[in-house]
Amino acid sequence: MTPQVRPLVSVIVPNYNYARTLDLCLSALERQTYPHIEVIVVDDRSTDDSVEIAHRHGVRVVVTDTNIGAPAARNLGVEHARGEVLFFLDSDLALAEDVVEYAVELLTSDPTLGVVCGTYDPEPLIPDSLVERYRSLQLHYWISGDEGEITTIYSALFAMRAEVFREVGPLNPALRHSENAEYGHRVTQRYRIVLDNRIRGRHDHDDRLGVVLSKFFHRARLHIPLYLRRPDFNGGPTNSSRGWGSLAALFAVLTAPLPVLLGPAWLVAPVALLAGSIAADLGMYRFVRRYAGIWFTLYFTAVHFLVNVTVAVAVFAGAAQCLLSSRFRHTYDIPAYPTSAEV
Repeated sequence: MTPQVRPLVSVIVPNYNYARTLDLCLSALERQTYPHIEVIVVDDRSTDDSVEIAHRHGVRVVVTDTNIGAPAARNLGVEHARGEVLFFLDSDLALAEDVVEYAVELLTSDPTLGVVCGTYDPEPLIPDSLVERYRSLQLHYWISGDEGEITTIYSALFAMRAEVFREVGPLNPALRHSENAEYGHRVTQRYRIVLDNRIRGRHDHDDRLGVVLSKFFHRARLHIPLYLRRPDFNGGPTNSSRGWGSLAALFAVLTAPLPVLLGPAWLVAPVALLAGSIAADLGMYRFVRRYAGIWFTLYFTAVHFLVNVTVAVAVFAGAAQCLLSSRFRHTYDIPAYPTSAEV
């Protein structure tokens, strides 16, 4: 492809029980400024009316034989795609109108660029709770701050040339929670990955604290084998102070009983560790204060403290699992491929 060519873009939308947002997602695609788009919704055996909504928008619908997970659903969408550019978009995300245009411009102007990723707007697609607002601002700040060359992919919102996908191979369906890390590792052996904040959309984030903490735990734990293999990876130990912030939060909890056991002077330990945890991501707290005000920032800080503790526990759990399980150490060596049927 050359910058002069206007290639067909296949937008692949994996979906499982997201009827609530699918209509907004597909409506946003209909408003794209780029004219050469085909949309393929891969429905992963939804039990709601997702398929009916997709048909109502006149898009191509592929339904899996069984529930196979988002990575496998993306691979299946590629099997049915005709485009020279593949744009992967989660069904709980509504793009800004010029996003596909920007993605094509980037991919067709630089042959060394394998994948272009995007970010989330600071406001959620459907605001439901304070937890969701926390998650929206936290992800917006973290992801947008990585603008430029990265080593992972953000699987909810990324595009690549079809020829690159064929060369690198499909996403690993065995990695339902961490396929983005493994795929980014594979892509960067041959191509560059760039995060561009012009590639953006509103996302319907999780609105329950338990779900948010569970996702942080599982993703952090599952990333440990890759971080040990490649310390320079995005979010890995060599390029982020946030890991130290999480450790400081955990040790603030562990040292909290010291003033009771050893005397008031020991209060300095948990207080200093808490301050260190906040200082590790001070720019984020300042952003939230400017954007949402002091009262929400206090709420945000409390939730993020729980997140930091959860991540630190997950790191130790992942490290222990690496020591005890050869299979876990080789998590990112597993290749796989699935199937299904079009309706």
